[in-house]
Amino acid sequence: MRRKTSGALRVAQVALAVVSVLVLGGTAYAWSTLHRLTDGLNRSDVISGDASSPLDEQNILMVGLDTRTDAQGNPLPQDVLDQLHAGGADDGGDTTDTMIVVHIPAGGGNITAFSIPRDSYVQLPDKFGKHKINSAYTYGQTAAKNKLKAQGESGAQLENDSAQAGAKTAIETVQELTGLKITHYAAVNLAGFYYVSQAVGGVPVCLKQPVRDSYSGADFKAGPQNVSGAQALQFVRQRHGLLNGDLDRIKRQQVFMASMAKTILSAGTLANPGKLDDLIGAVKKAVVVDTNWDLLGFAQQLHGVNAGDINFVTVPVVSITLKTPNDGDAVQVDPKQIQQFVRAQTGGAQSAPSSSSSSAPPSSASGDPALASYVVDVRNSSGVDGLANRVSDKLTAAGYQRGTVTNSSTRRTSTVYYGRGTREQAQQLAEKLGGVEIAQDTTLDKNHFRVYLGQKYTDDSSLHPASAPVAPTQGAPVQAAGPDAAPDITADGVTCVN
Repeated sequence: MRRKTSGALRVAQVALAVVSVLVLGGTAYAWSTLHRLTDGLNRSDVISGDASSPLDEQNILMVGLDTRTDAQGNPLPQDVLDQLHAGGADDGGDTTDTMIVVHIPAGGGNITAFSIPRDSYVQLPDKFGKHKINSAYTYGQTAAKNKLKAQGESGAQLENDSAQAGAKTAIETVQELTGLKITHYAAVNLAGFYYVSQAVGGVPVCLKQPVRDSYSGADFKAGPQNVSGAQALQFVRQRHGLLNGDLDRIKRQQVFMASMAKTILSAGTLANPGKLDDLIGAVKKAVVVDTNWDLLGFAQQLHGVNAGDINFVTVPVVSITLKTPNDGDAVQVDPKQIQQFVRAQTGGAQSAPSSSSSSAPPSSASGDPALASYVVDVRNSSGVDGLANRVSDKLTAAGYQRGTVTNSSTRRTSTVYYGRGTREQAQQLAEKLGGVEIAQDTTLDKNHFRVYLGQKYTDDSSLHPASAPVAPTQGAPVQAAGPDAAPDITADGVTCVN
């Protein structure tokens, strides 16, 4: 039986290809080569309105399509499909599955890549209703194709026009969910991952334990190793056998993309004409970008970007076991919670135009405005139904930004975990919660706290008062990380993952 490639790989495909393009501005040779790339890159008219300036804030939606053809529509070689465990040329489809929004501040600066789980249950545009986000493209594409067929359109023109409609539906869906105005779009086919990862000579990764999975073909030892081509695909594709399923797979994607960016940014790639030529060829085979994207100007904006300036995060989820009327199990997300998270990560990025009040950017909390810069995740480890939501609601009313709210494995004591330099703020939060313990978790972002509510926690009617936050302090002792903590993922090193 032929197995279709998983949705996770499309995200990595896109990121690999786009990052490859965007960091080519490091040398004079790269600039001349980038001109050659932009002359032959496939483009699609999917972004409405005037083109943004390269120095404006950029929010790039990166998606991948599970097609078995290259960017020119040519079928992929069967030997490549066999290596990728991807089935035949007729397998696959046009769901986008996982998506990534890459945020770049106006004038350049630190880059944040937001992963959106493929099964996030969201409101789609028009009359499509609520469905998993990976189907937004398909709904838009199918509706347009049926309409255009009735008007007599056919062949390549029909495929191109309906694909553009699908992309526009996906873009609108992501804008409504995140509150970010999408300024550019990039899509990649199945070939991209295979060719681009090979072009740079492999990517360093690290696993906490050995894995073997017949579905994806993954068969890796524990510890540091280098992967490329089919192995690289298997690394980001594996879902079965991972403790947290798709969420662990997203971490795989993120650490791979981070390591890939570091590899491309290294002198060994940028100063190697042969590798740059290979990258150009791979991107041309696989990538489609929006018509208005000035890649030369954009590469200039990112000229000099450092590996540590690229950060990968996942939007907050409420539950990974949401029962839906027609789409099976899905990932429950809260658009307001996601928009708060995005605003906290970006420092208040530009908002997308909203077609409904439910997806408008959240208003500031009515409590202490000095707390508005702090995001608090709440984990219910008490076994008491609804406790995490009640506490999170109170923290939001007090002025904190609402983070993720989920259940967690049972524990007796309650703890506030904090990142570097925020010990005093964590102590104040702990006092508001009635005097719970605090501990440092260096994987948490600055101004981001994670609260675990244990069996001994008392759900008071109101939060305990505490003094206003003070300026962050440095040099607090490093303590054990929280039980669900995951390392910060940037392009500045290789992070070991499940």
